[in-house]
Amino acid sequence: MAKLGSSAFSVLLSMVFLEIVSGQQVINPFLPPQQGGGSGVAVSRKEMVPAMFIFGDSLIDNGNNNNLASFAKANYYPYGIDFNGGPTGRFSNGYTMVDEIAQLLGLPLIPAYSEASGEQLLHGVNYASAAAGILDITGRNFVGRIPFDEQINNFQTTLDQITDNLGANDVASALSKCIFFVGMGSNDYLNNYLMPNYPTRNQFNGPQYADLLVQKYTQQLTKLYNLGARKVVLAGLGIMGCIPSILAQSPTGSCSEEVNQLVQPFNANVKTMINNLNTNLPGARFTYIDVARMFQDILTNHRAYGFSVINRGCCGIGRNRGQVTCLPMQTPCPNRDQYVFWDAFHPTEAVNILMGRKAFNGDSTLVYPLNIEQLANLEN
Repeated sequence: MAKLGSSAFSVLLSMVFLEIVSGQQVINPFLPPQQGGGSGVAVSRKEMVPAMFIFGDSLIDNGNNNNLASFAKANYYPYGIDFNGGPTGRFSNGYTMVDEIAQLLGLPLIPAYSEASGEQLLHGVNYASAAAGILDITGRNFVGRIPFDEQINNFQTTLDQITDNLGANDVASALSKCIFFVGMGSNDYLNNYLMPNYPTRNQFNGPQYADLLVQKYTQQLTKLYNLGARKVVLAGLGIMGCIPSILAQSPTGSCSEEVNQLVQPFNANVKTMINNLNTNLPGARFTYIDVARMFQDILTNHRAYGFSVINRGCCGIGRNRGQVTCLPMQTPCPNRDQYVFWDAFHPTEAVNILMGRKAFNGDSTLVYPLNIEQLANLEN
């Protein structure tokens, strides 16, 4: 990743100041229309925060695995079939959830760490990596991936470059206004605990494993706080027992209540962790996206949201199109906006946009204690 010069980050700080005092409007050429974010219609939108920094897994990875020796890649067609520019490494037919959130914040699409350089860094960096987990061992079956600890180290590398140019005080002030988005934990179950070649299921029961994960998660998020993060959005785990990969393993093709119940202690522990972090870390504003509640609502009321297919992927092979995930040059379903799932594991762009909007301005039953819009508007 190229080093950012002092002039570029001087621009960033002047942008922060100008946005605060004048409510500057920025032209955002990537803002999606009501459906199909990849088409990129130009819309004028107020820039609510100076930048967003993103950490996570394949649900929000936008290309960091492209150049890794990894089996977890999506830089080939038909991934990106509805994205302006084609495949990028996003595990979606188009936008991810954080793409939509960036647009709602008035930001351009956030670049991947593997490709970001120069003035591209002005609005933040995406460090997310497919197959990554809270635990370093998670996802080893995919070989190359960037665990959360390493993602934080990559952020520190970016931060060191910025601080060398501007000084610690100016950087701390700018960072305190930024949004930090973290979505981790799915692979710690799907590509660790639920995999037969991992020892964790024999070592821990469900609640014990959730305790282990959230203990480690707390340490990692505290490190992120110590590096300057103040406005932190954490995405909980979804209804993982209902994804096509799990449905395909069921004799009846129904959701696995065992898997759904397995991840519930993790979500409960994360909510408690957020309350503790907000209490114990001065100036911290951690917020929680209840992805499970959102996804359950979408599955239950799918027709009201315009979805007709909820039990199989749009692109994939085998039962529920979930036994083998989307292969290179495979022909996907034509009516992608009617599908909840794009492949064996990931939602379609239509769902990502919907969930991004709910996270942005949803009520406290969905986003707690503040939604992203409220968090962005919060004075430091």
